[in-house]
Amino acid sequence: MSKTFDWTPSAVLPRERVSFAGVGYDDMVERAHKLAPTLAARAEQCEKLRRLPDETERDLHDAGLFRFAQPARVGGAELDVGIFVDVCAALARVCPSTAWNVGNLASHHWMLGYFPPETQEELWDRSLDVLIATSLAFAGGRGRKVDGGWEVTGRWPLSSGVDNSDWNMLGFMVRDGDNGPIVDQRFALAHRSQYEIIDTWHAVGLCGTGSKDVTCKTLFVPERRTLSAWAFNGKPHPGSTVNPSPLFRLPLLALGPYVLSGVMLGCAQGAYELVVGAARKRNATNTGVPVNANPTVQIKVAEAAARIDNAEVIMKRACAHAMTVARAGTEPLHEDKVRYRRDAFFATRACLEAVDILMGVAGSGGLYTTGPMQRLFRDAHAANAHVMFSPEIQGAIFGQHALGTPGPAPLL
Repeated sequence: MSKTFDWTPSAVLPRERVSFAGVGYDDMVERAHKLAPTLAARAEQCEKLRRLPDETERDLHDAGLFRFAQPARVGGAELDVGIFVDVCAALARVCPSTAWNVGNLASHHWMLGYFPPETQEELWDRSLDVLIATSLAFAGGRGRKVDGGWEVTGRWPLSSGVDNSDWNMLGFMVRDGDNGPIVDQRFALAHRSQYEIIDTWHAVGLCGTGSKDVTCKTLFVPERRTLSAWAFNGKPHPGSTVNPSPLFRLPLLALGPYVLSGVMLGCAQGAYELVVGAARKRNATNTGVPVNANPTVQIKVAEAAARIDNAEVIMKRACAHAMTVARAGTEPLHEDKVRYRRDAFFATRACLEAVDILMGVAGSGGLYTTGPMQRLFRDAHAANAHVMFSPEIQGAIFGQHALGTPGPAPLL
């Protein structure tokens, strides 16, 4: 086996090794709620920086909000997968960009737990708090098997949190020959010294996520630092020997949307609190009549509330079902996996519809850049563009299974 990679943790990472093992689910969610006022005050700064501010990263580390899905054996909280929905929703009510980065970066501790034990040690032995970015754009990279590992070349978009991260999981395709059919899709774990960050993230929404491009050419990645994406399908994997708990028996990629769906839920919840709160004491500018006395507004508020409440139920139901299956020690069924994906796009679409309804109720008051409503509106639309929330893709996966249509197996 090749020598362990020698790397120096970012200066922003905590110097002390703190354990969050034993921190409960409700406690972790409460930590997110307590941090929300601070994040609200920094939301504009986060957008202008186009990345997580260092002080925000430090606050999130201190609260353990990057480590709620990290194995307890290394000091993570190792909580049920529904924690992504609840924590991200709590943060997204005030700063969706921060919530998006928390969901992403926390999920990569979870993903690292599926890698070989020596790879986990390579990172966590140096820093329990290490941040890892990723790009799921497998088509952006190409890998060639070489002696001892893989040679990887590519350019990957949308690597959220890359400025704050010391490492990156880069998805790449493996073909049979130079131009043959795709035979595998893999992740390559690379240190930031091994790839270039390209400043492409100038976006209308989720501005503070720092979702920039990264590129590398003919990078050698040892075998232990690559993993087939199919290893995340809920069956035994290289990390199973040290992480045998239910969280690490889940079909991680099938549940991938729930890492971020809480951001959409939080956008909708935040918009509801803002708009309904203001409408209770606002008079219409053209008539002077109280807005809350208007039956049309009352109906719109009911429609938005119903969408938000039901979206939350759907998201949490999927996460709870997956945990029940994992605790029973059985492998997830394909029909469950496609339903998880279907429910995610449906629930997030309901959240987006709620935000749009509430923007209409807010009227011109929602347009001011000095107010938070415009940010929630922009960020909800930006989040909805993620491939995991696409009805055309995720809906088709479910429909293909339901209708018995032949075709290549989806990566679940």
